[in-house]
Amino acid sequence: MILRRLASTAATTKFSLPPTIRQLLASPTTGATYSVPTTTVSGWIKSIRKQKNVSFAVINDGSSPKGLQAVLVKGKDDEVLRRLSNGAAVRLTGRLVSSPGAGQSHELLVDENAGGEVVVLGDCNPETYPIQKKSLTAEYLRDHVHLRTRTSHIAAMIRLRDVLARRINDWFESQGFCYANTPVITGNDAEGAGEAFRLALAESQHPATAKPIQSQHPTPTEFFSRPAYLTVSHQLHLEALATALSRVYTLSPCFRAEPSLTGRHLAEFWMLEAEWAFPTANGVHGVCDLTEALLRETVGELLSTEDVDLLWQDVGDSRRRILQNAIETPASWIHMTYSEAIQELEKVSTSGTVKFTYTPKWGHGLQSEHERWLAETLIGRPVFVVDYPAALKPFYMRANPDDKTVACFDLLVPYVGELVGGSVREERAAVLEQKMRDDGLLDGSQEGSYEWYLDLRRYGGAPHAGFGMGFERLMSWISGIDNIRECIPMPRWAGRMLL
Repeated sequence: MILRRLASTAATTKFSLPPTIRQLLASPTTGATYSVPTTTVSGWIKSIRKQKNVSFAVINDGSSPKGLQAVLVKGKDDEVLRRLSNGAAVRLTGRLVSSPGAGQSHELLVDENAGGEVVVLGDCNPETYPIQKKSLTAEYLRDHVHLRTRTSHIAAMIRLRDVLARRINDWFESQGFCYANTPVITGNDAEGAGEAFRLALAESQHPATAKPIQSQHPTPTEFFSRPAYLTVSHQLHLEALATALSRVYTLSPCFRAEPSLTGRHLAEFWMLEAEWAFPTANGVHGVCDLTEALLRETVGELLSTEDVDLLWQDVGDSRRRILQNAIETPASWIHMTYSEAIQELEKVSTSGTVKFTYTPKWGHGLQSEHERWLAETLIGRPVFVVDYPAALKPFYMRANPDDKTVACFDLLVPYVGELVGGSVREERAAVLEQKMRDDGLLDGSQEGSYEWYLDLRRYGGAPHAGFGMGFERLMSWISGIDNIRECIPMPRWAGRMLL
């Protein structure tokens, strides 16, 4: 028995699943005679038009924007054809032939008299199917989030996320970075904003049967013997890894218990974060240069893909040209200091040229309206704003010689606002320790939990830098999708978690 299994294993060829529709159309095998071998395609019906002797159906398996048109010749038993409707899962066997019609290069001819076959794998009632061909609002699709991937736009978005993540991985590999898995459960808050989700032990019941909490619940037992939270950033852990591996990055989920209901915030989102030791001598501007190179080289080739074209269909051409010019124009993106940005904002605010809801003032944070005016009106393309006041930024950013600002940046892009935030990290142990004490991180109750972060400086600490980029915001910029709830497969925000 064992010998037979070994012989069988040795005789098998390399495993391969049947080709997807995208793979099939990329290298089609077609012919005009019935002697050509048949092709089998599985997928869902996106649309169907039935006539007396023939039906035309568009089949898609999610691998491509357009799908494949199937010509279904009526056979002896048309019961199966009567079951075909939008949303039904089918397996079709026929011949892949050149298409005489416009819009597709090939189509699948299914004729049971020539070896063709139609098999319904999953019926779909057209009367109650929530995803009809008519226009569906974003809010309606959010209410049917388990089905919304069946729409062309959401499917295109997910494919674009996949390709973008692959290109980002390739770029970091080319720069000598190592991908790292960092904890989702943590005892540290890298941002210090107090917007973390705290973990608690659940009762011994299945989470799906848990009832909403009606009253104040007792203090939970600490599973880790100390409070634990869902991470808001992977930065601190990446810094630890960078002290040994030099260049590390991750694309991982993060969580913010932020009640904001704007189109720029999610409770669960994905962050691209990178940390590297021994950065260039150009300080924060060197970090900006790396960030710009990453975006230009990963986004550039995506702008002409079918999925991007589909997503931009209902967005203004002028907005897309701004994106293309930002990526394709050789001139480097503008760097301006926070002080210069405030001066420009104060100038138009004082003159009455622009009426901001929040008055710009040095020492105050830039609001979304300020960020978008800088990127869209003043500069007209992405702009790096550097050297923010130290009081506005977390403890880990390196203090500048003026003792007022820190070596950090925010990348602002048109129609999105802040896309990336990064800084040179404070590598001087004494300076960092004092900043942490000033922020109350070494007051006794938390000293043990952050002592390890100081150790990174005490034992071979080296200059290092890093950044974090919201992946859904990057998707929004590339795709023209305004609300990042449509830039993630299953969005979660304050008051909403359907699945």
